Amino acid sequence: MKLYNVLIKYRLILGLVLMAAGGYVNYSASFWPAFPLYLVGAILVAGHFFFGPLRLIQECMENGDMEGAEKILNSIKFPSLLFKPIRSVYYTLRGNMAMVKQDFEGAERDIKKGTALMSGGGMMQDQLKQAEGANKLQLGMLSMQKNDLKGAESYIRAALRAGLPDKENEAAAYLQMCSLMMNKREFRAAKDFFRKAKALKPTTPQIVDQIKQIEKYITRMPG
Repeated sequence: MKLYNVLIKYRLILGLVLMAAGGYVNYSASFWPAFPLYLVGAILVAGHFFFGPLRLIQECMENGDMEGAEKILNSIKFPSLLFKPIRSVYYTLRGNMAMVKQDFEGAERDIKKGTALMSGGGMMQDQLKQAEGANKLQLGMLSMQKNDLKGAESYIRAALRAGLPDKENEAAAYLQMCSLMMNKREFRAAKDFFRKAKALKPTTPQIVDQIKQIEKYITRMPG
């Protein structure tokens, strides 16, 4: 696996070297002995531009190396050449990193690009819909940061319809909807969303704390 990561990291250079070697063999001998070098070199170069180094970014993020992940992400100079599903992940990751840096405008722009690129069928349809749901939840959070409550509600409802990847995200979505309904003084709906969030029994400390805070006064609400 480590060898494969090294190959991904240096495949552009290796591909160009192999193609140059193919050119030399072609010049000094003939085309057919050079053909394997041309072929492997072309595959490596195409892989660099069409697949990108997203595997390396994932490894950095799993290890908590956000600086390394951002450096690799910034090394992608031609994202428009990436295959569509990979381009979607690229923009989503850029949006996530922008959120960490509190660049909310950049985060919203990139997450919207990632969401717009999500389409597919067959076995990947559920995964794509869950990723779309997670992206729309993030857009809802960003809308709340900007105090765009109408936009936040629209995005979070869309996220719940699309489906979310785990109960923690789903509980977070229900709690945000609870807060939005409380703000609109739709207390019955707020209580319903709160019950749904609590029933998921989330374990993320921030979500657990939010449930405890809301629970202190939601029972006193009418409706």
